[in-house]
Amino acid sequence: MTADKPLSIAAALQQATQTVGLAALEAQVLLAHVLQRPRSHLYAWPEQPLTADQQAQFLALLARRERGEPVAYLTGYREFWSLSLKVTPDTLIPRPETELLVECALALLGPGEGARVADLGTGSGAIAAAIASERPLARLIATDLSAAALAVAADNFQALDLTHIELRQGSWFEALRHGERCDLILSNPPYVAEGDPHLLRDGLPWEPATALSSGADGLDDIRRLIHDASAYLQAEGWLIIEHGLDQAAAVRRLFEQAGYRETTTQQDLALRDRLTRGKRPLHNTAQSPGNHTL
Repeated sequence: MTADKPLSIAAALQQATQTVGLAALEAQVLLAHVLQRPRSHLYAWPEQPLTADQQAQFLALLARRERGEPVAYLTGYREFWSLSLKVTPDTLIPRPETELLVECALALLGPGEGARVADLGTGSGAIAAAIASERPLARLIATDLSAAALAVAADNFQALDLTHIELRQGSWFEALRHGERCDLILSNPPYVAEGDPHLLRDGLPWEPATALSSGADGLDDIRRLIHDASAYLQAEGWLIIEHGLDQAAAVRRLFEQAGYRETTTQQDLALRDRLTRGKRPLHNTAQSPGNHTL
């Protein structure tokens, strides 16, 4: 595709898919972003010519996509739980499969309950925003080690008018106060093994490495979450963790070894093990780490 001749919407999309090899949906998302119109506009006005500036912007985005940059970073937004969320390279791109984590949380949180919920490693704030949008009486804490990620989450919460989410900076439980108790703690932590070849594919090199990998087997952060969570849970509180498809048995074992009750793994719509949950141990052996900044 060249910028020499003005193209119509239909012609631009055709060249993007046939010449550049872009998927049709991705081409539509990028062109709608350039035009600042919904995708339906592309169908309604296929013969509309692009201006020179619009065509140049579209070409630039196509070039970046060809190099592997994810569409969400090109547009700056990603839909999650029917919410339009700002994303940047400082945050992990929310995945549709993580909506199962939200579904599980909502099943444990009654709509009329003022439960206290902590979303650890919130990134763009997708999980916290989804829960807050469905449970307006709940009080949420969204934490992240990255100040840049928290800034993105803050923008999303403000845009969605979600005023019952408190943002805190810190590594995992460092952001929670000594003696603080939650009814539910949940996280989509890093769980890919360091050196895994998948980290070099599917746009992952563009995403923050600290949000993806965690130790030789990918379980370092999950171990810490399971070990430390019971000190911050109410007696009947729950911990929910998303993990890799092949990690369910190992994660369940970690839950059970730590004494969690009613430990179960849930599958996504593709019948792949996606998350594991457990209720706080009856006898809490975990202690609030003394060297944390609280």
